[in-house]
Amino acid sequence: MTHTSFKQAYHTLQQHAETLRNQQEPNIDDLLTLVTESVTAYNVCKERIDAVEKAMEQALSGAVAAEVPSFAPPLGDDDEWDSPF
Repeated sequence: MTHTSFKQAYHTLQQHAETLRNQQEPNIDDLLTLVTESVTAYNVCKERIDAVEKAMEQALSGAVAAEVPSFAPPLGDDDEWDSPF
């Protein structure tokens, strides 16, 4: 089974989990297939989630860096800034 999208892989994981939950007795003949397909689907989902997290971190780090305010007031020749420390 080849997964081309996160949605397909996630659906496979949901189906396999439901199959395992609803079994009255373990079906050992299908277990290897379920596990193999589930691992493949999990890897597709994990790769996609990791890629999205990385892209979001990059996008947000650029946005946050541009919006970080300066905490120290500007100092002029006659201005004095008292630090509480």
